[in-house]
Amino acid sequence: MKRTSRSPRRTAGLVAGAVAAVAVLSAGVLTAPAHADATLGQLAAAKGRYFGSATDNPHLSDPVYKQILGSEFGQLTVGNTMKWQYTEPSEGRFDYEAADTIVELAEANDQTVRGHTLVWHNQLPDWVNSVPSDRLLNVMRNHITNEVTHFKGRLIHWDVVNEAFEEDGSRRQTVFQQKIGDGYIAEAFRAARAADPNVKLYYNDYNIEGIGPKSDAVYNMVKSFKQQGIPIDGVGMQAHLILGQVPSTLRQNIQRFADLGVDVAITELDIRMDLPRTAAKDAQQANDYTRVVEACLAVSRCVGITVWDFSDKQSWVPSVFPGQGAALPYDENYNKKPAYYAITAALGGTSSPSPGGGACAAAYKVSSQWQGGFVAEVTVRNTSSSALNGWTVTWTFPDGQRIGNLWNGNLTTSGSSATVRNANYNGTLGAGATTSFGFQGSHTGSNRVPADVSCTSS
Repeated sequence: MKRTSRSPRRTAGLVAGAVAAVAVLSAGVLTAPAHADATLGQLAAAKGRYFGSATDNPHLSDPVYKQILGSEFGQLTVGNTMKWQYTEPSEGRFDYEAADTIVELAEANDQTVRGHTLVWHNQLPDWVNSVPSDRLLNVMRNHITNEVTHFKGRLIHWDVVNEAFEEDGSRRQTVFQQKIGDGYIAEAFRAARAADPNVKLYYNDYNIEGIGPKSDAVYNMVKSFKQQGIPIDGVGMQAHLILGQVPSTLRQNIQRFADLGVDVAITELDIRMDLPRTAAKDAQQANDYTRVVEACLAVSRCVGITVWDFSDKQSWVPSVFPGQGAALPYDENYNKKPAYYAITAALGGTSSPSPGGGACAAAYKVSSQWQGGFVAEVTVRNTSSSALNGWTVTWTFPDGQRIGNLWNGNLTTSGSSATVRNANYNGTLGAGATTSFGFQGSHTGSNRVPADVSCTSS
């Protein structure tokens, strides 16, 4: 769903920083490595792509979420607050404060940003539906011009029009289709190009990942636009997929769009499963993510992949598809799932055997704090499909914190580095089982959550 030129400084830094990530293969499931030095963003950059995440303003109040968002990904998509209902809630009154917050965060973290979305039939303020037919084209142009101009020079892509086709390939009967007619999509692209000559302009839709009536309709539209000189630079394939149902024609479909002379991006990737989550479903999901990443890497004009947020805690899926979820590479506690390590491997990581026959993940949480002190809890989870017979959790304090009393584990420290091994009563964990340990600590100023908490079997 996005890409364009990166700054030379950013690209060089990411490529230089991309070191081999390690994925562990255990019982057919990709699981957590002992060390994973390269982020998904860095690994993708080394392949000439980006790997990003969508985000939304309410999620930024979670410090653990915000730390992962800012460090793991090379690109952000503003999930909601660039949409019409937020940016022009009443005619002629524009408000970009919420969207600016995310763009500024990305800029502070040297991340690129995709704009999402200018024209969509959902999340419209009511007043748009009441605009007379003879005025709506100018209203749409004015909205596009104002918003694109506001973010000019700060974004790499715009999703200009979103979800304009039905499953059978017919035009969706939106207010824009009904009152303006077939030409509204082309007019939207022309307005966006006039407002910013440099940003890449995308058409974005779901269920166009494989070849079929809907993707055929989009293909024919893009082909026609290119023939007419209507400015379009890319197609966004949302890829809200179902476990075990990655289209067999995904790579072929990406290639045929690329052959038209446009870029392709996977813009809103998630792969949902029927709950509850199991090791077997995790393994299938890991394989599905691998197939998507490999399909993108196989086509030079597939410029990048964005997951639709990165943690199951923030996923939209359970609220829309009851009984389904667990669609993203991180679980609800921000532990990396087998899908994460599958993506890592597909982007260039290597595999090595697990020394303990299992694998684990650890989630660090500050449960309370006061001036000079705090209490933290670390949850350890067996992420493999076999029993875990011992675990070790390590991290480095970013602000020189010190541990006083620790319970439910055995602590060793070296400077700012901490290592906790299981006690004699909580080292054995069945598949998917969890345990925890905690400690009281001290700090002299900031008390940031460590960024490198990792767990290995022992």
